[in-house]
Amino acid sequence: MRDFFQNHVLHNLGLKLTSLVLAVGLWLAVARDPVSEVAVDVAIEFHNIPENLEISSENIPRAQIRLRGPGRIAHRLQPSDVNAAIELSDVKPGERTFDLTAQQIQHPKDLEVVQVVPSQFHLTFDARSTRQVEIHPRVVGSFAAGYSIGRIIVDPPTIAISGPKQRVEAVEAAVTDPLDVSGTMDRATFIRHAYVSDPLIQVGNPNPVRVTVIMEKAPTLNSGH
Repeated sequence: MRDFFQNHVLHNLGLKLTSLVLAVGLWLAVARDPVSEVAVDVAIEFHNIPENLEISSENIPRAQIRLRGPGRIAHRLQPSDVNAAIELSDVKPGERTFDLTAQQIQHPKDLEVVQVVPSQFHLTFDARSTRQVEIHPRVVGSFAAGYSIGRIIVDPPTIAISGPKQRVEAVEAAVTDPLDVSGTMDRATFIRHAYVSDPLIQVGNPNPVRVTVIMEKAPTLNSGH
């Protein structure tokens, strides 16, 4: 009996006690770390969109991802730890509905995706188009008495815009920030940016334009004799 006790119980006793302590510690850690659920709001990433296409939908959806797992991990979760990606390599111009499932979500391996909202979303695509449009100065203010605008010189007179084809074709002109000519009796030169109000249209050259407003005196009417 003594030999059995020494050979099987006391042999490597320190290692056995260490293993026991680690096992008990792990059990206590798990028991004290209940399963938690957390939601993160992330942008949907679009991969490999063809170069000749543009997304022509103004509202790009975001996704709310609900994940479940050990509380110590769930409570430290950051939105940057979760990624929702959609592959667009095969899209064509027109409307398209996409599924967004747990298989398309990248996340920490110890957490499980339990819900994705929305589970589907809808986008419209159009061919990319570029063209030149005129720049229309936006002149404001009160003219000096007896004066009116004689001529406006815009340098450069046009600007390149690009974006979804239908929206590019609908743009009549770019406009400048306001030019206040109040009290001007000769000429005034302004440096202003030109812009297009459609948020899906990109201005090709964002540099400001030079606008010169030349005033002229209105002719006076001579009274008859």
